Amino acid sequence: MDADIFEEIQRLRRAGRKAVLATIVQIRGSVPSFQTAKMLVRDDGSTLGSVGGGCVEADVWAAAQDVIREEKSRVMQFDLTEESMAEGGLICGGKVEIFVEPVLPIPEMIIFGAGHISTQVSKIAVIAGFRTTIVDNRPVYANPERFPEAEAIHSTSFEESFEAITPTENTYLVIVTRGHQEDENVLRWAVSTNARYVGMIGSKRKIRTIADNLTREGIDRERIERVHMPIGLDIGAVTPEEIAVAIVAEAIQIRRTGFKHPLSKKLFQDSRS
Repeated sequence: MDADIFEEIQRLRRAGRKAVLATIVQIRGSVPSFQTAKMLVRDDGSTLGSVGGGCVEADVWAAAQDVIREEKSRVMQFDLTEESMAEGGLICGGKVEIFVEPVLPIPEMIIFGAGHISTQVSKIAVIAGFRTTIVDNRPVYANPERFPEAEAIHSTSFEESFEAITPTENTYLVIVTRGHQEDENVLRWAVSTNARYVGMIGSKRKIRTIADNLTREGIDRERIERVHMPIGLDIGAVTPEEIAVAIVAEAIQIRRTGFKHPLSKKLFQDSRS
């Protein structure tokens, strides 16, 4: 059964779906299950496996809904000697501890631009557990030879690539194209998506200019403010490799903590003054 569960976990992660894995980690006394028993709760509410049945599984299933939403693990303890458990059909005298952990999709990073920074971002992102997709309208740059680790490569126009890409809450958009105009065009599309993270490279002057342009076009201010620009954590990065580390580190920070970049709003407000 464990093999089936782990295979299903891989299938769900590749499909971009969430789930929760509940595992019995400690048993004391008589319990109608066995240690390391597992139950998988999918994002649609369906389950695979068992951690004992009855009230225990009902409570674990209910907790799984919170774990999926919060993406945080928790430990649940059950005393099967309690009267409520007996009423649920679990007549035994033991205690059980269950670890309930989120199973998250493999995050997808879509990198717009195939230059020297992008080659390093893609490599480091894959090492950090992201799937990468490269988008650039220059086939001589956007190709498997330069990006052997990338899962997908789009080397047509950016507009055609937009039609082929559907960002989700599991998607991280990195905008590092070869020019200001391309960056602005990609950002205009990116802020309209449901991507979890949008970051754009550039100087403060460039960011203010692009923010002003998009605002004049009527794009909602809040959508622009959520963009991480300049992209990457401020670690004093200079080389392409260092810049790539800063970008991937920021994506990881967003993935794990939901931290909001403090400079985007300030720069946008400055551009309005």
